[in-house]
Amino acid sequence: MVGHRQEAPPVSLAVLSQVLDAVRANSLWPLTFGLACCAIEMMAAGAARFDLDRFGAGVFRPSPRQSDVMIVAGTISRKMAAIVVTLYDQMPAPKWVIAMGNCAIGGGPFTYPGQYAIVNGADKILPVDIFVPGCPPRPEALIQGMLELQDRLTQGGRTNLLRRFARYPRRAEPGGRP
Repeated sequence: MVGHRQEAPPVSLAVLSQVLDAVRANSLWPLTFGLACCAIEMMAAGAARFDLDRFGAGVFRPSPRQSDVMIVAGTISRKMAAIVVTLYDQMPAPKWVIAMGNCAIGGGPFTYPGQYAIVNGADKILPVDIFVPGCPPRPEALIQGMLELQDRLTQGGRTNLLRRFARYPRRAEPGGRP
């Protein structure tokens, strides 16, 4: 048809989703959860000198049901892996994971042939969004990781949102146990 004009929908949800992304990005609540020496640097990032709260992510919560960011700070042993996954499962969606330190990223110095007690990276058991390298990483590195997560949330972070609402498939443990 000549002269037929397509009218815009009366309500635009694109603006609402952008507002929700900005709100989520600027009010991240990390879980108070440290496994090894990297937890000291995580605590320093939240303390007065580095003040993670300036960036909207300093309210460390004591319960996974009140958190939306899990910072895996340190070595994950096989015995602790089930607890880490349980805490992740208890977090409400949408949720994000930051692997902090070389041990959380790839097993660190504990990776050698025949080792059986350490998980070689948090990405083997959880969907990791941000990797913060270092041994241990400085508090500034964790702040940079939080800023990167905020950037991902505000600039197209909804690409992995469906994965957040679905249960992450657990991988089989050595010995046949899920």
